[in-house]
Amino acid sequence: MLNFTKFKITTIYFILIVLSAFAFLNLISNENFIVNKKVNLGLDLQGGSYLLLEIDTDPLINERLQDKVVAIKKFLKKNDLDYNSFSLKNNLITFKSKNENKVKFENLFFSKSNNSINPYIDQYRAHQFDLVVNEDIFKIKFSKFGLLSLNNAAVKQSIEIVRRRIDDLGTKEPTIIQRGEKRIVVELPGIKDPSRIKSLLGKTAQLNFRLVTKKDNEFGSEKMISEIGEEITVNKKIIMSGENLVDAQPRVDNQSSQPIVSFTLDRLGAQKFGKVTLENVGQRLAIVLDNKVISAPVIREAITSGNGSISGNFSFQEATDLALLLRSGALPTPINIVEERTVGPDLGRDSIISGSISLLIGFILVICYMFYKYKMFGLIANISLISNLLMLIGVLTILEATLTLPGIAGIILTVGMAVDANVLIFERIKEELKTEKSVIHAFDMGYNRAKITVLDANITTLLATLILFFFGTGPVKGFAVTLGIGIITTLFSAYYIARHITSSYVLRNKENIKL
Repeated sequence: MLNFTKFKITTIYFILIVLSAFAFLNLISNENFIVNKKVNLGLDLQGGSYLLLEIDTDPLINERLQDKVVAIKKFLKKNDLDYNSFSLKNNLITFKSKNENKVKFENLFFSKSNNSINPYIDQYRAHQFDLVVNEDIFKIKFSKFGLLSLNNAAVKQSIEIVRRRIDDLGTKEPTIIQRGEKRIVVELPGIKDPSRIKSLLGKTAQLNFRLVTKKDNEFGSEKMISEIGEEITVNKKIIMSGENLVDAQPRVDNQSSQPIVSFTLDRLGAQKFGKVTLENVGQRLAIVLDNKVISAPVIREAITSGNGSISGNFSFQEATDLALLLRSGALPTPINIVEERTVGPDLGRDSIISGSISLLIGFILVICYMFYKYKMFGLIANISLISNLLMLIGVLTILEATLTLPGIAGIILTVGMAVDANVLIFERIKEELKTEKSVIHAFDMGYNRAKITVLDANITTLLATLILFFFGTGPVKGFAVTLGIGIITTLFSAYYIARHITSSYVLRNKENIKL
């Protein structure tokens, strides 16, 4: 029946009031307000920067293959497989062996069942390596599946580190998503000059500590140029990497008054650092960042506290950025910026004005038509429509969603669908009034019998929005979010708010009802 219990009425208007309150938060500029939530404007509405990044996995592939070199050599010796000319280049491990060793090598090394024979099988099977043999030349490389797995892992890790770096700068509501196999889209609303962010994203930030040496050793050595132009020979053996860093902060050195970066190590890192510094007092320790020596101080005493500092010719800004890079962690692969766009605030303002005018014109036309067509019940439908928009914006505010032009299109479409639900209900009520003598019963049956049609229309659209959300990207997801939420608020406003107002009016004026 059209009667509503007091509990149901209270619940309906409590939800409406709460969501409307959140919607009105967007008109309050005071950030010290009790609840500081707002709908954020996307890149196309407030302007900002768009960056398309691409990871370079060649160094990572080479690194992963390098990790397997010792394991393969041990395996060949253990199984009495003679080999020579072992090398790693062009993302291939190659060596020469007798052609008749191919079957034995494949059966032992790539077997899926002989774990007792080969302890390295699991890691190779997991990475999906392929073996190619041309006469006496054996080649081991990543398979297509292995490369895909490597790329996906590298992209996901890169996205997380890029997010940490951007968040550390205080950038509000960045959008960072994967696009394709190796690319990452970064949208920075409100950022007009992304030069600092680009410089931070362009650094891999692979930090390691190595001893400075004057003679070659079993690990080998290499020459590097320091920040001040000094040629330094460093040991290839890495004493400790940036993975052992817990925190890094910019500081000003009390003695030199120069900016430095102080760092804190985890327990394992502190043990390693303490042991190395204890055994090498008087020697120089090179601090290498992305294959460049940024500092090479002399070890004065053992450092066992797990705390240290990196000094160099830093400005305070450079020290701050270096600390940020170390805190966020090293990127697994180098990143290249392949596309960059900047959207000016004027263009975004024009988009907001155009979208608002479109919404306002559509809203006014719908209100006028409904009032002309259904008189008092058209007014009720319009009240329901306004409530629907307030609830929609309220939910978006609670979620702190980012509104884009496609999102505005979703709101405009919601207005049309909300009216459509009321039209279906009112037309069904007209049909019931022709056969029913009781006005109250006619309205009740009209709402009940139109329910299936309204639900079918909205649920099928909701399913389409779910598909758009899970398989779409960027603007498509924005459209799906606003339209999906709009469908839910439409059903609520039509079958609770509009129905309650209609029932109150019908029960009071049942003798003079016209539709």
